[in-house]
Parts: sequence; structure tokens; C-alpha cells
Amino acid sequence: MTSATDNTIIWTGTYTPDGGGRAEGIGALRAHQDGSLEWLGTAVAAQSPSFVAVHPTVPIVYAVAEQRKMVQAYRRAGEIGLEPHGAPQPAGEATCHVAVDPHGRFVTAACWGDGQVLLYELDSDGGITGRFPAPPSADPHASLSPGEPRQSRAHASLMLQDGRIMTTDLGHDILRVWNYVPGRGLVADHEVALPFGSGPRHLVQHSSGSVFVVSEYSVEVFIVRPEAGTFELVFRGPATSGGSQQGDSAAEICLSQDGSYAYAGVRGTNIISTLEVGAGGTELLPVQDTPSGGDWPRHHLVRGTWLHVAHERSDNVATFALDPVTGLPGPVIHDVHAPSPTALVPAG
Repeated sequence: MTSATDNTIIWTGTYTPDGGGRAEGIGALRAHQDGSLEWLGTAVAAQSPSFVAVHPTVPIVYAVAEQRKMVQAYRRAGEIGLEPHGAPQPAGEATCHVAVDPHGRFVTAACWGDGQVLLYELDSDGGITGRFPAPPSADPHASLSPGEPRQSRAHASLMLQDGRIMTTDLGHDILRVWNYVPGRGLVADHEVALPFGSGPRHLVQHSSGSVFVVSEYSVEVFIVRPEAGTFELVFRGPATSGGSQQGDSAAEICLSQDGSYAYAGVRGTNIISTLEVGAGGTELLPVQDTPSGGDWPRHHLVRGTWLHVAHERSDNVATFALDPVTGLPGPVIHDVHAPSPTALVPAG
């Protein structure tokens, strides 16, 4: 998490026309000390780079090409420029998320369209050297959906504090935990089944070790906690204080700077829900729903005492000041135009 005093660059994942958006590629914003953001332009032309990730030690950015079934590495060129670093790598249908190992050894990609989870090994310069598909998901609730099997839909990866990797599959309502084995990729450790039809989408790990998961379909939050080496489901609750409405779908969850609060974004109703973290990281209690400041809040980022919310359909990023005591967002203090933003990722 970056400091509010950083004058940093924030990359924007986007949709371009091939994905129904209006962007031209990966965008760049400058974050100012007063919380405001400045649109700097397109860093590199790319096709629906809907999610991006940053290498921990070298100036390399990884992006999906969601409609093109690819993952591409880019090298920094100047303040905001990016240029391809190596050839694009094949991925799966609707590749929607990338994440980078904190030691810079590999990148993972999740594919919403066909459920694939892929690992790409990296060299010391951040270049992609190997591609390893993980075993496919098996639906733990298959008996509850007779007829056509449900489609696996991998959606996100999280690098865990203990070195393992957790991935979500919102088609099969499952969390999968993996170990990385060099030269082999992801090796299954164990799985945690969430309730049928919940649709786990994005996730974040609290300092307590608990992982907080927001579900796209049921608009809930779940907590899984490590117990004797395996994660166990310890909490299920609503993601909002006002309840979900017809057409709502939850998108992102992140933490306040001190970990006392979580923020969940809900598209449709277009709100950011503030949830208090309780009982040592084993409860998430809704406190307040706040209008998100635009249409279709796809992703949001806490930066110090600021909350930035990217709105895919209204082409803007709204900024809120967070109350240091209550954790609640105040009114929108700044709004910047950014075409079809789908992710906000600090350049580091």
C-alpha cells in the first residue's frame, strides 16, 4: 500500500473497443499529495488490458489481453511509457487477471472464459520463460446442478503470506490453494468450497492471516482462516449494510491502511460498502454504503488516507478521503476522466 504523500504513477487496466470500451490501452494517472489524480494518457496501445500487475524489483508491467487470450510483459520507457518486453504469451478464454510473485519468480493468470489458471515463470529481467497450465477445477457442487455441467470461471490469484497461492473460481464456487514448484508450475495443495451460487471473485489477505473474499453473484463476504495448514471457512455475511438489489454484482475488496476496515465495491447499485474487521480478523461487519461516484465501480484502491474508485462505464475515477477514526469515505473530493478503467495498480 502506498503512502498518501507519494507522487506516484498508477496504471489503469482498461477495456478497448474489442471489449466494448473506449480506451486505447494501459492508462497512466499521477497521484498527487492532496489525493487528487491527474490523467497522463495512454502508456502503451494494447487490446483490452483489463488487469495489470507490477514486478516487485524490475521495471516490468504485466497485462492481460482479455479478448485476445494473451498475457504480455511490458518494460518501462520514460515516465509513463511502456513497450513490449518479449512476445505475447498464450493464455485462455477471457483472461481477466494477472498477479506477480513477491519474489519475482512467476506470474499467474486467471481465465474467466474457460476456467484456466496459468503460471508463467520469469527470468531475472522479468521476461516470461515458461508456461504451465494448472489442473482444471472440479465442481464440488455438481450434484446440485443436474444437466449441463457448470462452467469453471477462474477469476483472481492472491499471493499468500506463507508463500502459497490462492485462486478463486466463481463458476464452481471454490477457492483453490497451490504450491509453486519450479519447472512444474502450480501443484494443488487443498480446496475450500464456498456455498453454491456465491461466485467468489476477488480476495485480500488480512495481517491476521485471514483471507477476505467478496462474491460476485451473492454479494457477500467470506472469511477463510489458516488452521493447521489448511484454510477453513469461518465467516459468511452480507457485503453491504443495505442488502443487494436485483442486478447487483460485487467486484473488488481491499483493506484500509491499518487493516481495521475493508471496502467492497458493488456494481449496479454503484456503492462502496465499508465493513469493520472484527474478532481478530474473523468477522466483517457492514457499517455504511456510500455512492461510488460513478457507474459500474469495477476496481478500487486505498492509497494512504485516500480511496480511488475506477468506474468502467462512466469513464472516471472518483477519490474519497477516508476518516482516520471511523474509516468511512466522505464525499467525493476529486474526480478525473479516465477511459473505461477496470483496474488501478500503483507503479511501485
